[in-house]
Order: sequence, then structure tokens, then C-alpha cells
Amino acid sequence: MLAYIGRRLLLLIPTMLGIVLVVLIFIVITPGDPVRLMSGDLLTEEEMEELRIELGLRDPFFVRYVNYIGKLLRGDFGTSYKTKRAVLDELLKRFPFTLLLVSMSMLLAVGIGIPLGVYAATNQYSWKDNAAIFASLFCVSMPNFWFALMLIQLVCVKLGLLPTAGVDTWKGWILPAITNALGYAATIARQTRSNMLEVIRQDYITTARAKGQSERNVLFRHALKNAVIPVIMIIGSVFGIALGGSMISEVIFSIPGLGSYTLSALQSRDYPVIQGSVLFISTLFALVLLIVDIVFAIIDPRIRSQYIVKKKKAVSGEAAS
Repeated sequence: MLAYIGRRLLLLIPTMLGIVLVVLIFIVITPGDPVRLMSGDLLTEEEMEELRIELGLRDPFFVRYVNYIGKLLRGDFGTSYKTKRAVLDELLKRFPFTLLLVSMSMLLAVGIGIPLGVYAATNQYSWKDNAAIFASLFCVSMPNFWFALMLIQLVCVKLGLLPTAGVDTWKGWILPAITNALGYAATIARQTRSNMLEVIRQDYITTARAKGQSERNVLFRHALKNAVIPVIMIIGSVFGIALGGSMISEVIFSIPGLGSYTLSALQSRDYPVIQGSVLFISTLFALVLLIVDIVFAIIDPRIRSQYIVKKKKAVSGEAAS
């Protein structure tokens, strides 16, 4: 397992190099001049050109790429054009807000999605199943920004129950978490339903029922225990996606997280912030997937047995040679 983790961590290196390359390509081909946006009418054309040269915007593509990689190796994500602050410091300061929002959203999504998926699977082809499927499709298709605005209009403006923006108190986290959670809950519910339908048709479930066990015990002790294993992979993937996908909620509800920071950088063509944010979020996503793979191997004995068999074959092959 340690060797597997080491290989996966080493694979992060070419992945990150590729991400930096792709982001830099998009920065180069995207129209917009950060120097002009920063200076406005305060600088002359000659002064703006000097500033472009100073910032390295006139350097050849691969020179910019190599220079940025060199900075990363020293732990330097660059300095924001707009605020003149270190990008890494800003990312670390804003990351807890995004992590808290995503964690709350995922807890709520799991609490809704898994029970809804089990309920739909145990009532297959009934109106209850159709209602659950319709609700899942609606939540997946519903735009986050629209739902967030509807919640603000109803809960905040008309009823006055919660603040419209800001997270100064715990109440400010409720609407952003609900906004993010419904789409994720729908994805988890659909995957849970599919897995439950596959599991409850297995022979060991029929055997458990034949032994006289209650339907509740069969479902939750035998069926759900095995059906939820693939769902863990979905939850991990969704969690990683949510780290970079909470931008809309952060902007609408004025949460100073990674998403709102990245969007502000995109609007002002703040290239160091854009590069640093994408790289930071991508690294987090890769680490989350690694953790999910490790958890998956721990809870599923079939994965462990496959790894042990491969290891024994490799050892026997080396001994034979």
C-alpha cells in the first residue's frame, strides 16, 4: 500500500506540469491586457510596455513556463498583479472557507442522497420511485445560481429568516450549503439506487431472506453495506469537484473562498492568481482521489486481495528469473 501511495504521489508531478502548461496556453490565447486593466489611463503606452516587460508578459512562451516552474520548486506561486500579495498566502487564507462550505454541502448531500437512493430502489417502478428519479433529475439539471437567488428571495427577503450574504454567523452558511448540496445529493441518490438494485438481486440477499431475517435487516445490514462501496468513489469525486465548483455560491453569498478569489482574478486578468488557484485546486482534487482510492482498498477486501495476488506474482516472477 505504501508503494502504491508513493507511485500515485509521483504521478502528481507530471500531472501538475501538464496543468500549468494548459493554463498558460489559455492565458496566452485569451484576449485581454492585465497591465491596461491595472493602470487604466494613469500610465502612458511606453510606461505600460515597460511594466509588461517587467512582469514577464513579453517573454517567449516556454521561457514563461520554465520560469513559473522554477518559482513553484521554490514554493513561490507568484504575486498578485492587483493586490501585490503572495498568491500562496491568499490561497491558504481562503481555503478554510471553501473547505467548510464543501464539507457542509457534502454531509448534507450524503444525508439526503443515500436514503433517497435506498428508498427509490426498494420501491422500484412505483410512483415513489418515479418521484425520486424526477426529483434527482430536477436537482441535477437546476442551475445553482437560479436556485440560490430563489432561496434568497424566499428565505431572506420575504421571510427574513437568514442573512442574504456573508458568513459572519453560522446562519450565513445554511443557504450556500443547501444550494450546493442538492445537485450533489441527486448524483449520490442515482448511484445508490443503481447499486442497490444490483445488490438486492444477488443470491446472498435471497439467502438472507430465506433464513427469515427481517426486510429492514436484509436491506441495511447486507444490501446497503455492499451497495455503498461504489458510492464512496462517487462521493470522493464529487467532493473534489466541489472544491473548484463552489465558485457561484461563494460569489452570490459573499464567501471569501477560493472560488470567489479565482473569479475576481479572471475578471482582472490577474495571471499569477489564475495559475496558482487552478494548480492549488487541481492538487487538492488529485489528493482527494488518492485518499478515496486508499479508503476504497481498505473497506473492500476484493481490492486488497487483488493487490496481494499481484504482489505475489511479481515476487515469484523475480524469484524464477
